[in-house]
Amino acid sequence: MDAPPAAGAAARTAPPAADFRDGPVLGIETSCDETSAAIVDGSGIRGLAIASQDAHAAFGGVVPEIAAREHLRSLDAMVRHAMREADVDHADITGVGVTAGPGLVGALLAGVNWAKAYAFARGLPLLGVHHMEGHLFGTALEHEDAHPPFIGLLVSGGHTLLLEARAWGRYRLLGGTRDDAAGEAFDKVARRLGLPYPGGPQIQRAAERSAVARSAAAGGQGAGGAPGRFRLPRPMLSRRDVRGDPAYYDMSFSGLKTAVARVAEQLEAEGALVEAVDDLAADFQEAVVDVLAEKTRRAVEQTGCRRVVLGGGVARNSRLREGLAERLG
Repeated sequence: MDAPPAAGAAARTAPPAADFRDGPVLGIETSCDETSAAIVDGSGIRGLAIASQDAHAAFGGVVPEIAAREHLRSLDAMVRHAMREADVDHADITGVGVTAGPGLVGALLAGVNWAKAYAFARGLPLLGVHHMEGHLFGTALEHEDAHPPFIGLLVSGGHTLLLEARAWGRYRLLGGTRDDAAGEAFDKVARRLGLPYPGGPQIQRAAERSAVARSAAAGGQGAGGAPGRFRLPRPMLSRRDVRGDPAYYDMSFSGLKTAVARVAEQLEAEGALVEAVDDLAADFQEAVVDVLAEKTRRAVEQTGCRRVVLGGGVARNSRLREGLAERLG
């Protein structure tokens, strides 16, 4: 990923082979709608800066052109902030890591080109990092026991993957979504229900409001807190799949999204959608959690690997974490 010298410029010695154990490493992430820079060394994360892009809210989703422009506007400031927090200077940096994909092409290019220029100008090694693998490494930085072997469940707006990590860099893909990613389904359902962007946190808040209301209706005993007002499908869980069947670990969320849209359309026709939004959001969230938790349970059971690492933007969903804990015991 090293840039060639410009025409007429003196040839330069190629940067040394990457050995990121030598000292602080600068990490750059621009795969979607957040600009992030971090300083990491053997002790963990020393400095971190994140700029969220609020400009997309008015459009109900991420606009790639706006994302790329906002990354270019924020990168310098995020790097300076991370370096100040880590108390390091440019001369201390021993290498650069950057998200190289998957993600929005324009957004990725903003980060990759910035990182390439920085590394080339300073003669530093540059490493492109797979976005989804980065989620696994990020969890390991925060939790010492999050090391292979483990089952990885990666759930984001663009991907939903279930894998077995036998060692760092050695992964076996078990399954994934056949259509919409779970995070994408959250955003689209939120939009259909009239909830603001980003959809994931809004769905969770609506579900929490629903739980409080149902609990109160049950006399404050908590029995009314469980979703269940609307019967929504659990895609690819109804059949009794067996190990070796392609559907055993795979997931699908497009049909669930369509089912929610149909219920919303019926409620809208009855003038009852606004009153039912929280309950419908709760039932949708529970359906997604059921699918993800059951597929993960199958992976744990079949591989014998008891450690589970959860990563991706949807990992912030507290109900997903609870559902996994309940299903895995």
